[in-house]
Amino acid sequence: MGFWNRMFGGGSSSPKAEKGGVSHQLPSSMVASEFGEVNVRRVGSEVEVVFTVLMEPQGVEAEGWQTGVALDASASMEPVYGRGLEPGPKGPPSDKVWQDYIRRGLVQVFEHQGQHYPIPSDACKEDLVEKGYFVWSKNTIEPVAREFTAYLAGNLDADGGTTVIYWACGDGTVVEEVGDLTAAECKTASFPGPRRASFGQGTFLAPAMQHFVDKFPDAANGMYLFVTDGELNDLDAVKAYTKKLCRDIAAKRRNPVKCVLIGIGDNINEEQMEELDDLESGTDVDIWDHKIAKEMRVLTEIFAEVVGENTIVAPTAKLYDATGAVIKHFTDGMPARVTFRMPASSQTFELEVGDQRVKQSVVLPKK
Repeated sequence: MGFWNRMFGGGSSSPKAEKGGVSHQLPSSMVASEFGEVNVRRVGSEVEVVFTVLMEPQGVEAEGWQTGVALDASASMEPVYGRGLEPGPKGPPSDKVWQDYIRRGLVQVFEHQGQHYPIPSDACKEDLVEKGYFVWSKNTIEPVAREFTAYLAGNLDADGGTTVIYWACGDGTVVEEVGDLTAAECKTASFPGPRRASFGQGTFLAPAMQHFVDKFPDAANGMYLFVTDGELNDLDAVKAYTKKLCRDIAAKRRNPVKCVLIGIGDNINEEQMEELDDLESGTDVDIWDHKIAKEMRVLTEIFAEVVGENTIVAPTAKLYDATGAVIKHFTDGMPARVTFRMPASSQTFELEVGDQRVKQSVVLPKK
């Protein structure tokens, strides 16, 4: 965080910059380490840039948070929970063996996201591993889940614990709550996947979102992370619910909520994630942000859209375009979230704070 740490003050969250155009969020790998997020969009002969300073919520922004982490438990996630099967020493079973399992009702096949998945029962899996056809996959989501949950519980949650759920269970709409875990508990918690429900036959996000919203109706602020590996089956329903929630927040019928969709693996539908991130609600409320797990530099990035224009991080600062021309001069304090415009021909901008400069490349959205 560098020089930002010495200069932040209180404030409240605020929405994204002026809505209306199609924005483009730069991947984390392209963003300077001092920034949390950089969004750009073309406006005529100019480009509009919105960037945030990489920092945790401070002052009013840090008060009264309730937090939650929702882990996708649809069928395609089963291997990352250590419940998938990988080739064993004996090699794959013959068609005759598979047909015998199917005949005995130990294997079912269903379609998900255009792919056909054989779903062996637990008894079938145990038998396949015992006979050497397969070995258990490695639980790769557990360290990720521990890191996210422990961070929220230890650094943000008002009660010192974060609520963990599995979502997309059963028919894809079922939510199974793990419980409220403290930071210490999160660091050693086991995340084997749902216990009461089965891994899901669909990926429905709206029920998981509503679970947290309904659970903490009186929280001053809500921060909820949703981890997924693929495509949502209910994007329209999520949009509709989000718009209603935005209207309720704008009308002061409920307190602010921030949701972050975090994609893991190689089959993420980032187009859907961006649709939620850029969703127009007809209000100034902005609920969704999205991140790609493998691109995240630090966990603080989840707060990229929480910090606002009222949080002052530097007493003075200047912004320059690629030619060295001054774009903006902050004489009464630079906020944690900045919006400005510069010529579309400028491929970079530079922020000067004190005797330090931060240079940021800009990739313009396509026309």
